[in-house]
Amino acid sequence: MSTSTLLAVIIAAVVVIGVAAVAASMFTRRRKLRERFGPEYERTMGDAGSRMAGERELRAREKRHDALDIKPLDSTVRDRYTRDWASAQEEFVDRPEDAVHDADRLVTSLMHERGYPTQDFDQQLKDLSVEHGRTLEHYRAAHDVEALSTRHEATTEQLRGAMVHYRALFDELLSDGGGPRHARA
Repeated sequence: MSTSTLLAVIIAAVVVIGVAAVAASMFTRRRKLRERFGPEYERTMGDAGSRMAGERELRAREKRHDALDIKPLDSTVRDRYTRDWASAQEEFVDRPEDAVHDADRLVTSLMHERGYPTQDFDQQLKDLSVEHGRTLEHYRAAHDVEALSTRHEATTEQLRGAMVHYRALFDELLSDGGGPRHARA
């Protein structure tokens, strides 16, 4: 075998190995994003228009989230939030709209206490998506009903659903996004 043939074979092998390594790296990165963001991965891909743009958006969310000072709650603060949630649930019997508004404020307060910025709902969703992507649909649904209830257009069943949806995110934030969940509503 001549030197030029051997060189061509080696270059071809290096190119094939390089392409395979890049493809494997992209696949691994994509899989990690899917696992981390859950349903939010597909939602972001659809909103972004292309997989590359969507994945760039998710990586930007991760970078922003890493810069936040997200902190766990100490047990006294956790207990206070648990009592406040129980009060909001009890309020639902007599004043369901007020209870939903209180649940919204309680979730927002808990987010703030943990270190999430809370000024803009869309940004809240992006920030939460990094660690709480599996509960974002609950938060969106609850927020939509809360908006209806401010106009007194939500049914009692929608309000009940909103409380259940708020509770999903509340439990996850209260438990620091891992570990066992607190008792359900």
